[in-house]
Amino acid sequence: MMLRIRSRDGLERLKVDDPNATIGHLKVLIQSQLGIPIAHQTLSTNQNLLLAKTNSDLYNFTDMSDPGTPLSAVGLSHGSFVYVYYEGIERTVAGPAFNPAGSFGRKMTVDDLIAKQMRVTRQENPHCELVSFDRDCANMFQHYVNETLAFAVKRGGFMYGTVSEVGKVEVDFIYEPPQQGNEENLLLFRDPEEEKLVEAIALGLGMRRVGFIFTQTLSQDKKDYTLSNREVLQAVELHAESGLKEWVTAVVKLQVSEDGGADVHFEAFQMSDVCVKLWKEGWFETEIGEDGADPKISRMKKDVVVGVKDTREVDNDFYLVVVKIFDHQGPLSTTFPIENRNVPVTSKALKNHLDRMKNLPFVKRISDFHLLLLLARFLDINADVPALAECVSRQAPVPDGYKLLIESVASSS
Repeated sequence: MMLRIRSRDGLERLKVDDPNATIGHLKVLIQSQLGIPIAHQTLSTNQNLLLAKTNSDLYNFTDMSDPGTPLSAVGLSHGSFVYVYYEGIERTVAGPAFNPAGSFGRKMTVDDLIAKQMRVTRQENPHCELVSFDRDCANMFQHYVNETLAFAVKRGGFMYGTVSEVGKVEVDFIYEPPQQGNEENLLLFRDPEEEKLVEAIALGLGMRRVGFIFTQTLSQDKKDYTLSNREVLQAVELHAESGLKEWVTAVVKLQVSEDGGADVHFEAFQMSDVCVKLWKEGWFETEIGEDGADPKISRMKKDVVVGVKDTREVDNDFYLVVVKIFDHQGPLSTTFPIENRNVPVTSKALKNHLDRMKNLPFVKRISDFHLLLLLARFLDINADVPALAECVSRQAPVPDGYKLLIESVASSS
């Protein structure tokens, strides 16, 4: 089987021929083929290993500490990721071909001087302490892409919630804009008027846009990258647009094991500060042709310095900063039909929802972002939408005028 070995220096592949190989065998292969001495290796199937800052942090990762344990016993199969931590070793992971820095006697241009100062290095620490997903909204998103789209085409959405003073991001609902996805690309048909309604609802709920979530397809899972060059461009554009230093980019993927089993995985990142800076200053080549360009490489319009080399090709992993993921039960439900999917959301859906929830207090019946978005189309965006959302936020009684309007909308189906 082929394993994907990820370290802070990048992604590498390692072939394991013995079907009964143990963790000890894997460590020997990593030493012989990748040049990392066994004594320096800490292995885990948990990507948070790469966030370890001290030796004491490493004691939290013991799932691959026993050299006699078979690889299959820790869930490793063809295509699985293994994370490896090491210190004090100078390594260069094989990557794209680099252009030479220049010949002796060559005159330096202004662009050359700028490039000398534009260094692309790994950012160890995110501005976001962690991201926590409301279980219901995360489940409704992954359930749709798994059960309805079968991870055959890409899907995306904007995450809304709160950011604490210490940089903890909580995601409480996901707004899915009009879009079209295929196996490799996700095109957002953003609707400014609809987004104004979303922002008005978020304002009343005491929330804001905090990130972007998208899926990778089954065909992408077979490729050796964390994010493709197209995904990097889309993610950094939205990150830069937000102006929020804690902005989170989340990826949902289906990982299929050799025995045919499949698990849905959530991963979270921030685009690094240098990535956002390069985007804002126009360094990225934004035109990606269909000529088989390596998707794990982002091309620059001018040379940047990676390590000690000048290059216009940068491994996408250099731009990613891993963010820890948690979950929580947020203040909203996610039971109302979701906007901009295959089936249009109508007033009849509102009537069915209210009838189904009739035993609950009225404010509980409407405590769903997707329901509020439907109602917002019938309300004043500057006054009524934030006011109704604030009722939901405070779980306060809904004024009779709003009740009558909502029931009128429901009965118009």
